[in-house]
Amino acid sequence: MSRLWTRFGVRTLAVALLVTGVTGGYFLGQDRETQQVAINAQLVADAERAEFELLRERNAAHKLAMAAQLAAEREAARKAAETAKAAAERARKADAAADRKKRETKAANAAANAPAKPYDGPIPDSCNEYSGNRAVGCALMLQAGFPLAEMPCLEKLWTKESGWNPKASNPSGAYGIPQAKPGSKMSSAGSDWQNSAATQIKWGLGYIKGRYNTPCGAWSYFQSKGYY
Repeated sequence: MSRLWTRFGVRTLAVALLVTGVTGGYFLGQDRETQQVAINAQLVADAERAEFELLRERNAAHKLAMAAQLAAEREAARKAAETAKAAAERARKADAAADRKKRETKAANAAANAPAKPYDGPIPDSCNEYSGNRAVGCALMLQAGFPLAEMPCLEKLWTKESGWNPKASNPSGAYGIPQAKPGSKMSSAGSDWQNSAATQIKWGLGYIKGRYNTPCGAWSYFQSKGYY
């Protein structure tokens, strides 16, 4: 009986140990599999996190590169605009200088070629401001239809030509106050043309009116040419 129990107990114990081992092995295998799944999941998560970090770093680097490129393009555009502005300003100044030079040259040429100004000085109040043959000339000039403002021109013209001397002459044949050439032309105004200041002045005023319109016109021509 004792030996039978002993065999039964051993067998029972062996079976129990076997069941326990199998069960333990099963759960151990299950735990290892779970652990491996967890490890794999962690590896995947780590890989994804590492890839995300890499993408984020690349994106940040790309943004920095784009910002640097944009800044460089803006700086290049700014410098190009400044260069163009400076060139335009230089061109504007050069054109302005050329235009100014052209105007100055044109003005100088016009001044050189323009006839001398007639008379722009004071105008006498009346012929009483003159005496002698000049007073006669002033009165006859008004009778011929010229305004008193023309008298200064007439006075200067015949002062240059003859000094208002009715007997003035020169080797060219010009004679009298208006320096008619020849003097005999003045006979159309009177037979006393050789001695009469009034006759000479009448002829001279007719000559001026027919050729220069006014005494100031004759004086302007004289200033330009030296004769009239």
